[in-house]
Amino acid sequence: MRHRMGQINYSTAKFTQSAPSLAQCPADTGAEVAFAGRSNAGKSSAINTLCQNHKLARTSKTPGRTQLINFFALSEDQRLVDLPGYGFAKVPLAMKKQWQKHLSQYLAERVCLKGMVLMMDIRHPLQEFDTMMLNWAIEREMFVHILLTKADKLKKGPAQSTLLKLRKHLEAAEVDDLVSAQLFSSLKHSGIKELEKVLDGWLALPQTSDTNSGN
Repeated sequence: MRHRMGQINYSTAKFTQSAPSLAQCPADTGAEVAFAGRSNAGKSSAINTLCQNHKLARTSKTPGRTQLINFFALSEDQRLVDLPGYGFAKVPLAMKKQWQKHLSQYLAERVCLKGMVLMMDIRHPLQEFDTMMLNWAIEREMFVHILLTKADKLKKGPAQSTLLKLRKHLEAAEVDDLVSAQLFSSLKHSGIKELEKVLDGWLALPQTSDTNSGN
């Protein structure tokens, strides 16, 4: 078991509900982190690997089929959120625009959203929709942590080179104070502790005290 004292135990994640839009999301309280990515970027696999449950986030044989915002509870006030896969699904343009509207609204208005984990296939980083999601988050001054997924598909040297190039790009764009990046492989179970450290920081709740409750 990876859980250590003082850290969140991600293996306790439980599915709670799906929502088609912001209006149907659970109460906007506590802290949550959203997972986003193109439908073929390995998003569901990354969530399942993090939570040690290969059935938690369902992987569809038809990429982009899931168009709901899915919520997974870690505690009463801490959640992981699986956003709809984007940019790959063969759906009508009107449906895609409606879908993007709901995603944009969620990212812009969800107060308890503390950060976004953005997944990109290491062989195809910074595609058009990745940039769109980054821009939405940066507009809101939201923290983003990029997972270069399927890192096992490249040898160590090229994988590190891709990560370095991405970090230089973020630095040149002057967004590296908001956006960080790492390598990740669901197959090899690599990069999990680095991801957990980021999530632990984002999902940390303010310490409450009852000492002044009578005042």
